[in-house]
Amino acid sequence: MIKSVLRGFALATAMSAVAFAAAKNPTVGGAAMFDSKNIIENAVNSKDHTTLVAAVKAAGLVATLEGKGPFTVFAPTNEAFAALPKGTVDTLLKPENKATLTKVLTCHVVAADAMASTVAKMIKDDGGEHDIKTVGGCVLKAKENMGKITLTDENGGVSHVTIADVKQSNGVIHVVDKVLLPKM
Repeated sequence: MIKSVLRGFALATAMSAVAFAAAKNPTVGGAAMFDSKNIIENAVNSKDHTTLVAAVKAAGLVATLEGKGPFTVFAPTNEAFAALPKGTVDTLLKPENKATLTKVLTCHVVAADAMASTVAKMIKDDGGEHDIKTVGGCVLKAKENMGKITLTDENGGVSHVTIADVKQSNGVIHVVDKVLLPKM
């Protein structure tokens, strides 16, 4: 009897440890994010990022974002895409607009593994604003206010990081509430 109680206690403890370990990475779009999976493997499970995933597929960037990295992706939600002017997403997803779509998407990607604390330190070290160069050639202006990071695109559009530090096997995702647009 005591052995079975101890075994039950040991099993419960082990399950709690697994749950605690899994809880370190935030859930995104109702899905658990696993630091053992790459950016694409995790993103396809987020119900909040179906538009982003469709756009990444249309731009032919899946293999890149499944690659070794490291990458930091500022991942706009479906709501962020929906806030663009009517018809913008449909237009961008057309094959003839692949270059423009690729430019927009790569302006959300940095060739580094930049956790929020690293970005915050760079902002502080640069006197309150830090330029982040993306793989798409865009320059985002990062600022911090009351522990929250904002990004300003080349057109003056401001996006807020709503979920930071979603660790991936090939980098990190920071969920953002606006699509960052390059100067065209």
